[in-house]
Amino acid sequence: MGEKFVLTGNKAAAAELGKKLPSFSRQTHLACSACHYQFPQLTPFGRQFKLNGYTLSGLPEIVQKDSAERQTLKLSPISPVAAMVVVSKTTLGAAIPGTSNGDVLFPDQLSLFYAGELTPKVGAFLQLTYSAPDGAIGIDNVDMRFADRTTLGGKQLVYGISLENNPTVQDVWNTVPAWGYPFMASPIAPSPIAAPVIAGALGQQVAGLGAYGFWNSLVYAEFTAYARAPQGVAFPLDSTVEGVISGFTPYWRLALQKQWGKNYMEVGTFGMQTHLLPTGYSGTANLLTDVAGDAQYERKLGDGVLIGRFTYIHEAQALNATFNAGGSNNLNETLNTWSLNASYDPSLLLGFTLGGFGTSGTTDEALYAPGSVTGSEVGSPNSSGFIAEVNYNPWQNTRLAVQYTGYTRFNGGTSDYDGSGRSASDNNTLYVYLWVAF
Repeated sequence: MGEKFVLTGNKAAAAELGKKLPSFSRQTHLACSACHYQFPQLTPFGRQFKLNGYTLSGLPEIVQKDSAERQTLKLSPISPVAAMVVVSKTTLGAAIPGTSNGDVLFPDQLSLFYAGELTPKVGAFLQLTYSAPDGAIGIDNVDMRFADRTTLGGKQLVYGISLENNPTVQDVWNTVPAWGYPFMASPIAPSPIAAPVIAGALGQQVAGLGAYGFWNSLVYAEFTAYARAPQGVAFPLDSTVEGVISGFTPYWRLALQKQWGKNYMEVGTFGMQTHLLPTGYSGTANLLTDVAGDAQYERKLGDGVLIGRFTYIHEAQALNATFNAGGSNNLNETLNTWSLNASYDPSLLLGFTLGGFGTSGTTDEALYAPGSVTGSEVGSPNSSGFIAEVNYNPWQNTRLAVQYTGYTRFNGGTSDYDGSGRSASDNNTLYVYLWVAF
């Protein structure tokens, strides 16, 4: 056996930004700030690192060759393992009837990661998480990928194949649901009654295999097909299973990016079409078609950065199964969501974020029925509000943050929105959390 030192990828960019999960940092010998402005906001170099399969290495590696000098083994001397713990306190504007308020979760989340290079062209991001509200350990986000480079039209093409379990987790921009703001949120605060299926409904319930290409650091394109792979259910699937997809769900992504001077801009679109079974493993399914547009702008300001993000998702719903079962008054409905926010990080030490969000859709008294806290008196999913957050990072892998979410409308109303006397402002949430990765 022998050893050699390998540093692939854009060395100049790494040096410039060197002024990620700790396992990535150990692997690359770069500070977390090389890949993140503040976690999980990726820098341009961080996006390249992910698209190149998490395989950049700055460590002496264990290499074995056969008699023909063909490489048969290449291993990092350090296992790419990391952990994350989150401790939090959630306080609502008014307690949910019959429950306490101001609870501390210790831990809120506890995650173990295997994240880094597996072979010279294959890397992975694997997460296992304990969630306090569930009181259980389960598989979390998974992103495994093969990546390589070639030229096309005289320009560099980064291409790869990815395997993941949550639509949009493979993306490199903070405008998609898996990595969008808020980056941390209370797991026990009430949330609006409706959201597009692409916004997390299939997370850890599917397996996706896709191909992507990034040409000339300008154009990104991806196509992925998802099959159902539910967790926490009995196999083989039977009539009691809920919320699984039928057949394959196609997902697509297109994006253009440009970097000039101290500025960076991305404009893109993504979407998917899902046949979702409310109950059972076969039969009539609801057809949900999501089409989204997004944009992200970054500008370096001295030692800091200003980042703006916008996302709009339109979902066309053909509720074939729900309508036939009497669960909706309309066969065809729509749902729209938007998010606009900006982060100013004057340094690695501090971060400020302010943003707004909204949901609107077809009124349906059957689909959005009255019910304490989570229901709608007027049968509407319309919700809107704002989020403000201040975070303090004494170290790049440690964050203490205060986040406030205020609702101007919740499930179609401002007062007595649920038919049980609760106001939208009663769901305003003060969320204080400590996040540490090591």
